[in-house]
Amino acid sequence: MTIPDKITLLILDDEKQFTEELNGFFQGSEYESFEANTVEEGKNILSTHTVDLLILDVRLPEVNGLDVLKEVRVLYPAMEVIIISAHGDMDTVIKAMRYGAFDYLRKPFRYIDIQIAIERTQKYLQMNRKLKQMEERNSLISKTLEEKIDRQFIGISHQIQEVFEQAITASKYPDANVLITGESGTGKENIARIIHYSSPRKDHVFCAVNSSAITESLLESEFFGHKKGSFTGAINDKMGFFEVCHQGTLFLDEIADMSLSLQAKILRATEEKVITRVGDTNTIRTDFRIISATNHDINRGVEKKKFRLDLLHRLNTLHIHIPALRERPEDIKPLLTHFVDIFSTRFNKPGLHISKEVLPALLAYDFPGNVRELRNMAERAIILCKGNTLGLHDFPLRPAAGSGPHERTRSVNLKTNEILLIQKALRDAGFNQQAAADALGLHRDALSRKMKKYDITNLIIAE
Repeated sequence: MTIPDKITLLILDDEKQFTEELNGFFQGSEYESFEANTVEEGKNILSTHTVDLLILDVRLPEVNGLDVLKEVRVLYPAMEVIIISAHGDMDTVIKAMRYGAFDYLRKPFRYIDIQIAIERTQKYLQMNRKLKQMEERNSLISKTLEEKIDRQFIGISHQIQEVFEQAITASKYPDANVLITGESGTGKENIARIIHYSSPRKDHVFCAVNSSAITESLLESEFFGHKKGSFTGAINDKMGFFEVCHQGTLFLDEIADMSLSLQAKILRATEEKVITRVGDTNTIRTDFRIISATNHDINRGVEKKKFRLDLLHRLNTLHIHIPALRERPEDIKPLLTHFVDIFSTRFNKPGLHISKEVLPALLAYDFPGNVRELRNMAERAIILCKGNTLGLHDFPLRPAAGSGPHERTRSVNLKTNEILLIQKALRDAGFNQQAAADALGLHRDALSRKMKKYDITNLIIAE
């Protein structure tokens, strides 16, 4: 959107000859002008046209111009006002400025005087418009980002809701470092972004770094920056991650794969919040929060002397663990629906339906790749789907090692396995609850209570 150079003027003065002459001066110029000789006429024009600048006589027969000034500043805050008067005094000037006038001219004045005053006002209006557009753009970006974060956080299980609550709590303490653990594909970076963009640091940088992807030779330059000429290839000064993230968040992914030498340097920078660029002697103070993540048992790494215990203590002020998808099967249906909505829109395949045979199969699947694997499944299924219904054949599932095609054996979680057993019994019995209860050795009422407890009815039947 471009900033319009042309502005609209309204001349409100009780002297008709004056308004006609001034309006005539503006005709054919870069301004669009209107004239009014009474307050009522002026208000009618203001109510039917967008006016950028009001040229207002301070002395009008029916009302004090300063009262009009106060009123229009409230009703039309984006409009600027130039006060004019043949009887100006310092007290009137002060009051006019106090009530929000942009400028003040005393009659008689030359056309060049009003021209200069209008140009000053025009520049101010243009700057205001640009500022407003920038604010609207930033607001739109923030809103879009917040909506994206909300949309990506999908889940109804109590486990994932607890993770979200922990993330929101962490966001309220912007100086506390956070360690996020969980299997690959559970959404650790997404939780890190929720923490950052819900915190007072949200207007500053969120920098995600894969700790294992940085070579030993470049780690100091990447994290601490360097001065021009400090080594071969350093053709310019460079800011490192710690400096870039000043007042923001540095997200260190896969910290368990970090070299011990890098761990020592990060520990010192995290403790002191002071860094020195490679090849420089000047220290730089920086304020950042570290959110780190790993899919390994980091305590095992400490025991094996592969990870520093003091660094773990520094990074682990707050700990959030994201359960695997197989431990919260009630999240599979809303996640699947969400991903199907996303990709059906992206690939222009509206109106896709999910066959009722799909969800039970997904519920029984182990999902070693967690939410990321489910997302990839949905994307592939929609790409390959030839009709308007996604069937089980569109979701090829890998059997868990040592198990049947739809049986899970990796999890030892009691609740999860009880849910899976009930689901399998229901499927094998054709969803006949009495037959399923007999197969499980349960009374029909006991099975109904368990189904209600785990909300299995809603999980099994996909409408």
